[in-house]
Amino acid sequence: MAVEERWVGVEDVAAHLGVNKDSVYRWIEKMDLPAHRVGRLFRFKLSEIDEWVKSGGAREANGPSTAEKKTNE
Repeated sequence: MAVEERWVGVEDVAAHLGVNKDSVYRWIEKMDLPAHRVGRLFRFKLSEIDEWVKSGGAREANGPSTAEKKTNE
């Protein structure tokens, strides 16, 4: 029997990504961070968060990517 991935909260996602909780809330609102509402709380699957990051979801909306910033310096 496969072990099912557990749901985590905003604090866990912030720690996993190394960012502030405010960034997590902003990314939910403006950048479609994959989040599921359970009552008043947000819950996440870290595998969905990792996939979102890998697909470029964490890039700034109207700014250059990190790689572009480094090549321009």
